[in-house]
Amino acid sequence: MNTASTTGPRPSAHPDPTSEPIGVTRLLQAGNASWPDHQRHFGTVQPIPAAAVGDRVRASGLRGRGGAGFPTATKIEAVASAAGRLRRAVVVANCCEGDPTARKDRVLIARAPHLVVDGALVAASAVGADRVVFAVHEGSRSGSTLRAALAERGAGTAAATVVEVPHRFVASEASALVRFLNTGDARPLGRLAPVWVSGVAGRPTLVDNAETLAQLALIARFGDHWFRSVGSPEEPGTALVTVGGAVPRPGVLEIATGTPIRTILAAAGASPAGWALIGGLAGRWVDLAVVASTRFTTADLAAAGAVRGVGSITVLPPGGCLLTETARILRHLADAGARQCGPCMFGLPAIAADMSAVAAGDPMALTRLRRRLPTIDRRGACAHPDGAVAVAASALAALGGPESGHLRQHLSHGGCRAAASAVPLRVVKPTRAGLG
Repeated sequence: MNTASTTGPRPSAHPDPTSEPIGVTRLLQAGNASWPDHQRHFGTVQPIPAAAVGDRVRASGLRGRGGAGFPTATKIEAVASAAGRLRRAVVVANCCEGDPTARKDRVLIARAPHLVVDGALVAASAVGADRVVFAVHEGSRSGSTLRAALAERGAGTAAATVVEVPHRFVASEASALVRFLNTGDARPLGRLAPVWVSGVAGRPTLVDNAETLAQLALIARFGDHWFRSVGSPEEPGTALVTVGGAVPRPGVLEIATGTPIRTILAAAGASPAGWALIGGLAGRWVDLAVVASTRFTTADLAAAGAVRGVGSITVLPPGGCLLTETARILRHLADAGARQCGPCMFGLPAIAADMSAVAAGDPMALTRLRRRLPTIDRRGACAHPDGAVAVAASALAALGGPESGHLRQHLSHGGCRAAASAVPLRVVKPTRAGLG
């Protein structure tokens, strides 16, 4: 499969990198949903050597947009190195978006499906793949949109298919996608499963998020200098951020990386006040007044005690209860687990029960919770338990500091009056072996 370059016009919205960052529209530009519109907007695609793609991606500084923030060039190089003439690679475009706080990939696919397809084909050329799989949730609108996009393009995407994955939180983890494609079992293979060496059908497999692939498509067309012309020097480009919860205008924004959190919130009609969950269900609770000036980059968020994660900011309503909200999240994560190891099978239900008991006023549950969290962290077969531990620990840190009065209210009066929920959680029905 050929990589992409272009002799046509660059995207029309190409802001000065020093100007106001909200309103950058590289990925979410209107008018390029159909194949003819896409071609008119981005120009004629020309093949370029596969090696040039890797060079451009490394020079661009692109990091994965799926949650881990891993350098994309490193992943491409690892898969390309493992592949060979007699061992072709596979590319899996992860379009599932299992975290309910994030909507960026489904918005991207609805607005610009051909950018995601372009990126997958670029990646396939770079790693020597002859098979491309677009993984979507069962019955999702993204699946029908991608199928229509592939049909529009005809023979050039003959090696690409759309596969539906169960609606489970862990089913969209990279090794879980590989396992599902191989066996129909949508559970993670484990921390040490090198899917870049032996993945789908035992072949080297590149798994990348939909937004990452769309960014890759733009880099292949317009080059690394263009990509780096917006965003922060250490983490350039744009990013899609889902802003939800108690904000006047919830939705998905495209920002230049490095945009301050207060600016992102202002674009959603909100002020930096109260508590918010940043990074999704495996994210961290933060005091917005404290992190208002923090730039939205992986490093800056980490320095502020947050994580970029799935690229979401979910604002707690005024007077909302951080404790009961965290208990809801932990119950959801416990139900969504793969149940392959002790931390997932026993640890997650235990800390979910403890957090609920704390909310109901049980001081002994708080002691149990603090004792249990370190025994679960980093001991699971995959990283799912780690995310639950992280969000629970961030809640305890807040409740032991700025929200200590609220915690005392729960422990002395058995709860609080807060009823509104900020985090959208779909019902997860536990099933045998967590296959769902």
